[in-house]
Amino acid sequence: MSGSFSISGRLVNVHERTIYPAEIVVREGKIVSISKIPDLPAGHAGSRLTAQDYILPGFIDSHVHIESSMLVPSEFARLAVVHGTVATVSDPHEIANVCGMEGVEFMIENGKTVPFKFNFGAPSCVPATIFETAGAALDSGDVDKLLQRKEIKYLSEMMNFPGVLFKDEEVMRKIAAAHRLGKPVDGHAPGLRGEQARQYIQAP
Repeated sequence: MSGSFSISGRLVNVHERTIYPAEIVVREGKIVSISKIPDLPAGHAGSRLTAQDYILPGFIDSHVHIESSMLVPSEFARLAVVHGTVATVSDPHEIANVCGMEGVEFMIENGKTVPFKFNFGAPSCVPATIFETAGAALDSGDVDKLLQRKEIKYLSEMMNFPGVLFKDEEVMRKIAAAHRLGKPVDGHAPGLRGEQARQYIQAP
């Protein structure tokens, strides 16, 4: 749906944890009002929906590697949206591991071809470990460049937690770049507890 229209049905209010009949008015693609209304009979002619239909916010997949689906972002979106997912928080680590910066840039540009909200991160650990044979590597300079892009919303999962704890220079530069640009740092430190967890979370 696009343009200006109204729909009515049973609104699932996730903030209030209630469900009630409502009408939603959309103008130029944006919601301008949500109003409670009397219950509607099935097949209400003035709406695109009926009293049997539910209206609720779209889902956000809070952590996904789109390329692991073996689909480009536009095709992933086409399949995800029919199940109610309208956005992702996406770490393009896998494609960066194979294609480097060019792979991340491809994901960003392909994602722009569809009206789906991709929140891409800058992969923080490419390759994942020093023992890995990868197709590419992203150093702190590459990560800094990615973080400067408006399409890159955060520093993707910092899985090199030993590097954080031992203050590896490259790891610290990547985290510092995210902090400098006001972008979140995504954690990935299974098993850390106590003082080590504190050091990891509070890394400068």
